[in-house]
Amino acid sequence: MSFEEHAQNGARREAVPGWYGGARRTLCASEEPSILFRVTTPGISRREIRAFAERLKSGVAGGRAFCCVVTSDRELRRLNRDFRKKDYATDVLSFPADQPNGPLGEIAISFPRARHQATQYGHGVAQEIEILMLHGLLHLLGMDHESDRGRMARAERKWRAALGLPRGLIERVRQ
Repeated sequence: MSFEEHAQNGARREAVPGWYGGARRTLCASEEPSILFRVTTPGISRREIRAFAERLKSGVAGGRAFCCVVTSDRELRRLNRDFRKKDYATDVLSFPADQPNGPLGEIAISFPRARHQATQYGHGVAQEIEILMLHGLLHLLGMDHESDRGRMARAERKWRAALGLPRGLIERVRQ
C-alpha cells in the first residue's frame, strides 16, 4: 500500500513524506527509479546513487521502477509509528504498491542511520544507502526475512555479491 493509500485509510496526512500529493505522483510516475533527497547528504554522489537504483531496476526488479526517499530519522520515526505502530526511527521502510503494473512501491531511508551504520560497519555511506535500498527493494518484491525461511537472506546475499556490496542487514542481525 502506498503512502497515499495509507493516508486515505486513516493515517494522518502530515505523517507521510513530502512527496505525498502532486510531488509524490511526479516522483513515482516515471518508468525510471526515482530518488528524492530530502536532507543534505555530504560525502555521497547523488548521481552514483541514482545509477545504482537503475542497476537495481534492471537486475533485481526485472525492469520495474520504484521510488526512494532519503530523509531524516524524524521522518522515518513518524512513518514507522503511523504505519507500523512502532515509535522509533529505523533505517529503511518499504511500502509495496497494490497495482500489478507501474512502480513496485516506495522505499524510505534514514540518512542519519545510514551514516551511523556505515561508520559502524567500516564502509562508505553511499554503500550503506545502496545496501538499504537493495533490502527495501526485496521487501517491495514481496520478501519478508521474518517469515520466509531464509529466502530473502539468500536473495540479498546473491544480489550483494553481484552488485559488489558488503554484508547486508539480514547477515548483521544474525551474527
